[in-house]
Amino acid sequence: MKNIRQRLAAFGGILLLAACATAPAPEPYGVLPTPGQVAWQRMEMNLFVHFGPNTFTDSEWGDGREDADVFAPTALDCRQWAAIARMAGMKGIILTAKHHDGFCLWPNPASRHTVAQSAWRGGKGDVLRELSEACRAYGLKFGVYISPWDRNDPSYGTDGYNDVFCRTLESALGSYGEVFEQWFDGACGEGPNGKRQVYDWTRYHETVYRLQPGAVIFSDTGPGCRWIGNEAGRAGRTCWSRLDTAGFGPGAGPARDTLNRGNMRGAAWIPGEADVSIRPGWFYRASEDDRVKSLAELLDIYYASVGRNALLLLNVPADRRGLLPAVDSVRLVEFRAALDTIFARNLAEGARIEASNTRGGDRRYAAQNLLDDDFDSYWAADDTVRCATLTFRFDAPRTFNRVQLQEYIPLGQRITRFRIETLDAAGNWCEAARETTVGYKRIVPIARTTTTALRLTIDGALACPVLNGFGLYLDEVTLDAPLAERDKQGRITLTAPAGAEVRYTMDGTVPTASSPRYEGPITETGPCRLQALAIDGKRSSSVARYEWDIAPAAFRVVAPAGAEGAADGLSDDGAEPLTRGALLDAAQPLVLDLGSVHRLTGCFYEPLAEGRGGCLVRYDLSVSRDGRSWTGVRSGAMFDNIINSPGRRTVPFDAPLDVRYLRLTPVETGSSPTYGVGEFGVLTR
Repeated sequence: MKNIRQRLAAFGGILLLAACATAPAPEPYGVLPTPGQVAWQRMEMNLFVHFGPNTFTDSEWGDGREDADVFAPTALDCRQWAAIARMAGMKGIILTAKHHDGFCLWPNPASRHTVAQSAWRGGKGDVLRELSEACRAYGLKFGVYISPWDRNDPSYGTDGYNDVFCRTLESALGSYGEVFEQWFDGACGEGPNGKRQVYDWTRYHETVYRLQPGAVIFSDTGPGCRWIGNEAGRAGRTCWSRLDTAGFGPGAGPARDTLNRGNMRGAAWIPGEADVSIRPGWFYRASEDDRVKSLAELLDIYYASVGRNALLLLNVPADRRGLLPAVDSVRLVEFRAALDTIFARNLAEGARIEASNTRGGDRRYAAQNLLDDDFDSYWAADDTVRCATLTFRFDAPRTFNRVQLQEYIPLGQRITRFRIETLDAAGNWCEAARETTVGYKRIVPIARTTTTALRLTIDGALACPVLNGFGLYLDEVTLDAPLAERDKQGRITLTAPAGAEVRYTMDGTVPTASSPRYEGPITETGPCRLQALAIDGKRSSSVARYEWDIAPAAFRVVAPAGAEGAADGLSDDGAEPLTRGALLDAAQPLVLDLGSVHRLTGCFYEPLAEGRGGCLVRYDLSVSRDGRSWTGVRSGAMFDNIINSPGRRTVPFDAPLDVRYLRLTPVETGSSPTYGVGEFGVLTR
């Protein structure tokens, strides 16, 4: 009798479970990621390593005429790269195996411009082999960047080059084990014969998939993942993983804002990859050793990339030894430690979650699933639901300033709008943030908040919402570094985070808590270098470094006519380019009068922020002592990669010159009828 009762009870339990688990899983919505794309996005952060002849020539884009012997690392150690990448929490490394100069870091039989033609290691060196083996040893994925542009190969610009490039792909992808990502730069310029190439992308892709069927292919239009539209590592606040690519191709993709945001109902799943360098340039330069991004900058980039539904590809260039530099490596480890501290504990743990709707009332889709660590468990709403509310209640006040959401992307990207509200002491709901897309991961920075409840309201979705993760975190790891500005008269103003004090030095030493405290503007009209540190109790920022040349108080724009008023502050070294600068016609030269003769070692040009209004790509530069007799300094020179990375470019003179007037004449501004000038200034050192 007892056994019968036990069996009946067990049977009743089975019936109860069956009654509570009758809702079918949500149907997939729209185009979907492949399992490989899901695995790729879950990597979150990978290391980019730019390395090659440019490392030894201080160039961004080599011209292909460099001697192979210029590539001469003295202590190459790819295991050092891999060890640092692993400590930094990176999941893979992508190497510039072949840049635009055509030089191959492996003995590519399809080329005569490779390590095999160099004296390095007697022509027996192979960076791809060393890196692929190091990645396997350290449990990292291995990827390659191969530019189709080749400024060395004589067949570039002919049909025969497509054969050469496919043999290059076969050599790189067929000899070094599994490749997780093939990174295609879409650059298309002239080869040594003065011709441009018509790339056979269909054939290139077929070659990649034949050799590496699991590889994710990167380009403007994928098909595996897409460029995010800038080289600042920042995805759009609205960022869809879907993209329309009809009529476009690599190197000729959709508009940058489209790449940055994606398309809500795009025909293909092509998630964003946000690439950025830890330094101003992509290749190593000793002159940038003190310009490595601060911890605060890297955290901001993380929130704007991984935290906006993109993968972060962070470039750390190898130096002339063939090692990742110490300052970059230390910053990477600091970055990892900061992320581990911030995300060590989900402060939403233990919350009671009230959902306005749960799919079929089925506990398999209950809101509590948001707080487990299972990627494949999720909360879902009924098919008819497009708006829903999730209320998180805590047994004690929680303090946080980061809110993390995750959609279950194997079923598609759905959410179009959401709000975050917190409960104040008086029992009122106060809006903390209002955003749009979620995707694989969305991290929303909000003001530091202490509350006993949080309400997430989904205000719009393309299909029933499905979330598989929610978290609350507190980022108080680091202070932002002080910001410095110098006006035309040489007055330097420092700004620190609220409640922090600033300590600074101007003698080349690193500031400490005992360095001079900033009390007000500092005036220095000559060349100077300032280093500053923000301190708030036991916390301190990374050191901010600023360098200025002569203050441009006497500088004035004398051409084009009428530009001086519109371009007030053109040469205001250190000025904010969003509030100063000019937009000039592509046919207009820019002439700067320094007010008196100065001995110069060079000059610099910086476009407007984010390349607004176009960039000066090629230019002529002339100088004069009297404004009548001019001497040419550069003719048809190029600011490499300035459209994709619109930052400051310096023009060093071959020898110091006595100059009062500088004339910058546009030769090419890309496809823009104008070019922006954020700053145009001089160098005396």
